[in-house]
Amino acid sequence: MQAYSQDLRERVLRALERGERPSEIARRFEVTRIWVYQVKERFEKEGERCSHPMGTKRLSKATQAKDDLCAWIAKEPDLTLEDLVERLQEQRGIVMRVHALWHQLNKWGLTFKKNPARKRARTSRRAASTQELARKTTRHGQGATRFSG
Repeated sequence: MQAYSQDLRERVLRALERGERPSEIARRFEVTRIWVYQVKERFEKEGERCSHPMGTKRLSKATQAKDDLCAWIAKEPDLTLEDLVERLQEQRGIVMRVHALWHQLNKWGLTFKKNPARKRARTSRRAASTQELARKTTRHGQGATRFSG
């Protein structure tokens, strides 16, 4: 939802200064009567003719534990996001979801790669298919190139 334009606020305030009733102003400018009262109240209390800023800058829960997270990742780079979320909850009392933690780590540029020991143990598909092809050809005779099915 966007704020009403500053021009509209100025026209409403000028109409109020002329002594017009808020219900008449609301009907003429096609706004709610409550909004007219809000504009009037803000001007009278704070002296401001403009709208409140919309939205706020939100900080992640993980920001307060950034040092701990960096230390944990440096010490054990093969930790999963689930492990980090559990540690945050157990050691710091911070409850957050995996996606939120991933988003914050990505924002900080903290990445951790898979342990080389976790790489695929089997050969790649292409190598496996050529080995299968070699096995089929030798099955039918010495170096025969006849294929069955």
